[in-house]
Amino acid sequence: MEKIKIAIPIDSILLKGKLVIPKNATGIVVFCNGCSSTKLSTRNKILSELIQKDRIGTLVFNLLTEEEEKRCENKFDIDLLVSRLIATTEWLIQNKSTNQLPIGYLGSNMGAAAAMRAAAYFGKTIKAVVSRSGRPDMAVDSLSQVTSPTLLIVDGIDIPIIDLNKMAFDELQSEKEMKIIPKIPTTINESKKLHEGAEAAISWFQNYFTLKE
Repeated sequence: MEKIKIAIPIDSILLKGKLVIPKNATGIVVFCNGCSSTKLSTRNKILSELIQKDRIGTLVFNLLTEEEEKRCENKFDIDLLVSRLIATTEWLIQNKSTNQLPIGYLGSNMGAAAAMRAAAYFGKTIKAVVSRSGRPDMAVDSLSQVTSPTLLIVDGIDIPIIDLNKMAFDELQSEKEMKIIPKIPTTINESKKLHEGAEAAISWFQNYFTLKE
């Protein structure tokens, strides 16, 4: 398994992240995160490790630098987040370690909206998109242009987010599915919910990742 710390130059900044490519990888999943909260970082670590066990590579990074995260408005600047994700995807396409691997997006929170718009931009280059507890509705103007098979995963306890995801789901014209993780009232089962969501995402990516001829 190849593990690489990377720094992607975009304009005048460097986006730092961790690229992991398992042996005989079937594709690579880009984690689309707008921020790096401790909880999010822990969740991403677990998710990435589960994905890697299924021979899928991961690129885990934040769309904002630490300095940019200090300004709350940047976390909701979809244009900025999308431009960073597009630049990062182009870096993957050109990188010799990853340019033969199918690419998928895994977005959470505002990162899901960025994933939708970037997927619309790249078309069939992005083989699959998964939104986990995300806000795809924030990219409503681009949803009908997404051609990538798209899975929306929502926690059953997040009723407002469920409604917003249903609205986004209706706008999507690509192959699509929405999965609601059943309500589990105790936080002790957070790990169970995380694993269930991970299994759904992994299955979705594996279904649509095929190596280029």
